[in-house]
Amino acid sequence: MLVPRVLRRLNLDAGLHPRGQTHLSAASGLVRVGRMLYVVADDEHHLGMFEEAAPPATPLALLRLFDGDLPHGKKNRKAAKPDLETLAYLPPLSGFPHGALLAMGSGSRPNRETGVMLALDAHGDPTGYIAALNLVPLYAPLRDRFSDLNIEGAFVTGGELRLLQRGNQRDGINACIRFDWNLLAPWLAGQRTRGPVAKAVSSIVVGDIDGVPLGLTDGAALSAGAWVFCAVAENTSDSYQDGACAGAVVGVVGPDGTVQQRHALQRAPKVEGIAVQSAGATLVVTLVTDADDPAIASELLELVLPGI
Repeated sequence: MLVPRVLRRLNLDAGLHPRGQTHLSAASGLVRVGRMLYVVADDEHHLGMFEEAAPPATPLALLRLFDGDLPHGKKNRKAAKPDLETLAYLPPLSGFPHGALLAMGSGSRPNRETGVMLALDAHGDPTGYIAALNLVPLYAPLRDRFSDLNIEGAFVTGGELRLLQRGNQRDGINACIRFDWNLLAPWLAGQRTRGPVAKAVSSIVVGDIDGVPLGLTDGAALSAGAWVFCAVAENTSDSYQDGACAGAVVGVVGPDGTVQQRHALQRAPKVEGIAVQSAGATLVVTLVTDADDPAIASELLELVLPGI
């Protein structure tokens, strides 16, 4: 069992948060670009960002992604939120010469089929240009495959955008959905109206903890088609209702699509975002958490995995 190290709480300046919160509480996606770490939370209209080397007490900056503010009450906010569960770095494409950040809704409800692309400059910083995305053309064909669509991870590797479908107790299928980047990029850039069809969909067998199925919550690319993942065993039968977290793991999927490593995490943190760096013969994994409680701050965690 691995013991993650807590690097920092995801603190905020309360005066800059629309509900006056002093922290992010539902971090769900994590990306590293240069010196910056970027975070999305599934119950916010903002992107959080901070320099990785900044002192731990430094508040995150917030960048608005959607107009308007979400309701204060947890139940009403849950119903209205865009449910941004994925954050990915995109390589250069038309209109985004230095790449972009892609944030996507989970697709688990009709109002959760929106996304945004944030243009980056040559240093990996946001330029201020944000393009809205209607994800319905991308998600509609996937509903024929998954009865309870719930996209929770995304990353680009080997000329593909890969989306991760999260299973639950009723529909326990975890899957990696692969799109050809050369076909997807023109659609993302608004040059094509018809959404591309996935080139392949592969089930990922992650297992369970104490009988509760593990569901993929994020992934990040390694070399040669391998990738790291995080997954949690959440005691819920659908993609909408939260449940108690029975355990959490991180692991590695090999180029052949099979799980090569799986490590349980002490404390069972509900890890929902992952980034990775190679360090010699090991992998340094960075994670963010979602405690499903607005009063509890999300945390930035770190652990080390054996290389592959």
